[in-house]
Amino acid sequence: MTHDDVYENADTFDDVYVDIVDRLLADVVEHGSILYAVPGSPLILERTVRYLRDRCPAAGVTLDIRPAMSFLDVAWARLGIDPVEERVRLIDGHDFAVAAAGETGPLLVAHTHANWVLNDIKLAVESASGHEPVQILHALGTGDEQIIETTWAEMDRTIEANHLTSIFVPHLEAAVGRHYVRFHDLTRTLREQCPWDIEQDHQTLIPYLLEETHEVIDALQALADPRRADDPSVDDDLIEELGDLLYQIEFHSVIAEQQGRFTITDVVEGIHDKLVRRHPHVFGEVLADGTEQVLANWEEIKRIEKGRTSVFEGIPRSLPSLSYAEKVGRKASKVGFDWPDVAGAIPKVREETDELTEAIASGETAHTAAELGDLLFAVVNVARHVGVDPELALRAASDKFRARFERVEQLALDDGVDLLTADVDVLDALWDRVKASHG
Repeated sequence: MTHDDVYENADTFDDVYVDIVDRLLADVVEHGSILYAVPGSPLILERTVRYLRDRCPAAGVTLDIRPAMSFLDVAWARLGIDPVEERVRLIDGHDFAVAAAGETGPLLVAHTHANWVLNDIKLAVESASGHEPVQILHALGTGDEQIIETTWAEMDRTIEANHLTSIFVPHLEAAVGRHYVRFHDLTRTLREQCPWDIEQDHQTLIPYLLEETHEVIDALQALADPRRADDPSVDDDLIEELGDLLYQIEFHSVIAEQQGRFTITDVVEGIHDKLVRRHPHVFGEVLADGTEQVLANWEEIKRIEKGRTSVFEGIPRSLPSLSYAEKVGRKASKVGFDWPDVAGAIPKVREETDELTEAIASGETAHTAAELGDLLFAVVNVARHVGVDPELALRAASDKFRARFERVEQLALDDGVDLLTADVDVLDALWDRVKASHG
């Protein structure tokens, strides 16, 4: 009998091997003795045999392993190399990220039975150039034998891999990136086995993505606080928050991978190639005299790539309102619709303030809301002209107010004042004391 149904029904490949061993031991109990045949040598990359060696003694079963010719003998002959002299490392494709950690080749990688396995192997080498040579060894010793010369970047797009596919890597420019791939595998495992992760989709994860982004911002602001310059926990916090944000990116990529839409490889390759295109002054022959020229080149390349007809295309409407207003004003400025300097922007604030006052007096809520929006937009334009990020400026002002009011709360507690019942004169006095003592 074969065990093909186990491959079809098991959740992971390790489950496949365990299930097969369970069946074999049950068959021994039923029949007294059995013959289990595997392709090639039973001692080379046959995990079921490894598990049988571990479990048979405890089960009181005698295991007799008979030697056989390995696929390796054919592989060395086709490659024309002496694996001992060349110091070839044999790697299981399923364990590539861990087993090949720190290796640069030569490597013979077996168990590359599917294109997603080849994709994961490719992803494991973070800093590979993509041009490294790879030989795909397919169906060696059969009528369908193929030896295909390809590259690291193309190996998962060259052939439809199956259980008779292996790859030979003569040399890698960079060592295998073990840690990121372990993280990628962990994300996939959680998606497959954790009830909460399984229930999520792109839409349900949006609040978590926003939350993690804001927590990264908080950690970055703490990094810039001179009062915490020597605090080692600042780096620890930033490492943790960047990791949480990275997990969100991985999570979305794994969901898309399961849907057959794209993988994390497409994400990292896409941003890599885009950054190369957008930096012709680094990777091409374009000259850039300074930051302004770099940004101008960036915008022009993006406009050509996207085929955009409006300067506002590409600005996410989901941005925080202050950031959204700043970007809208900046884009309009790029085509000349702007004041020459801040001297033109400040009077607009006064004008909008007067119009807001009139709207409030009218008692019309919709009119008041519109004029308040105009005033805020005018203030954002002032911030843009003086080179201040309005989002960060308002956040800093809010933090300053919060810190002062927390001191007011403490003073009130010390003085036995109930803030909920105190009149405005008492509150103003407490506020003035805080300003006088803390600025």
